[in-house]
Amino acid sequence: MPNHLTLRETAKQVRTRKLSPVELVEAHLRQIDRLNPSLNAFVVLLAEEAREQAREAERRVMTGEALGPLHGVPVTIKDSFDMEGLPTTCGSRFFRERRAAHDSTAVRRLRAAGAIPLGKTNCPEFLGNYETDNYIIGRTNNPWDLERTPGGSSGGESAAIASFCSPGGIGSDGGGSIRVPAHCTGIAGLKPTPGRVSAAGHVPEIAHPGGLLGVGGPMARNARDVKLLFEALAGYDSDDPFSAPVPLRTPDLGGLRIGLMEQFYDVPVQPAILDTVRRAAKTAGSLGFPVEPFQPRGLERAPNLWWFFFGQVPARMTKALIAAARTTRTGPAPNS
Repeated sequence: MPNHLTLRETAKQVRTRKLSPVELVEAHLRQIDRLNPSLNAFVVLLAEEAREQAREAERRVMTGEALGPLHGVPVTIKDSFDMEGLPTTCGSRFFRERRAAHDSTAVRRLRAAGAIPLGKTNCPEFLGNYETDNYIIGRTNNPWDLERTPGGSSGGESAAIASFCSPGGIGSDGGGSIRVPAHCTGIAGLKPTPGRVSAAGHVPEIAHPGGLLGVGGPMARNARDVKLLFEALAGYDSDDPFSAPVPLRTPDLGGLRIGLMEQFYDVPVQPAILDTVRRAAKTAGSLGFPVEPFQPRGLERAPNLWWFFFGQVPARMTKALIAAARTTRTGPAPNS
């Protein structure tokens, strides 16, 4: 089925005219129609817009025009990224009436690469949870087990991608919001260095010094697809003060050593996770990379520092944000 192809293979087949962008978009929309009622992954579905863009993408393929690396490929967007004319609710009733004046830089770059947004995906309120649930559309469920969570805060993305409703998209991560959902649903995700992927147009705002922990990053079903998305998203953006004009490069893997940290100090690890980590290390060793066990030094209090900067400091900003929203809100009360 077209929607079960990897993102990289999808892009290749579109370019070589083996797969129609129209057929591709329709296959994903059918999957969404079939599964989203139980997953509840989408906040906004852009079905007609995606169909129109797919027809234009197919026309460009057939007329031999220049094509981007993601030409005709459907993607999904975490609800915290602005898309022109659409709400950026960030899971909060306070933002339900907020509509974006223009696309975020990340969305603009995906479009420039030829990608077709299928819709916006669910997240917890203010991205402040490791599950995905809110008072606007409710809980998003894990496609592998509907009784379990797909993680958070990019849980709508992870559920959509893992269920073949989307081949890939963009999430955001400050304390695990890409990595935890990827873990929960068995997909791949990357939290890049701040400034590599512009966070301009993200809600809450993270493209400023106070947002040092938060970044935008790609999510897909495998690492190669994540790399392709990252290459389309990365680049300098004057609207993001973390951004720097540093070109992407292919690293030299010669002499690379891989550190094996089986657990963080004495923090317990589930046996299945420990076994997976050890098997990954064994695979890396079989590929010729030296694997060296290690334990970090001087980081015992790192979780306490993280909680201060990610929990207590943003809590003050969130409190001010809610207070400001209350003065302008016209919708129903948050607890109605």
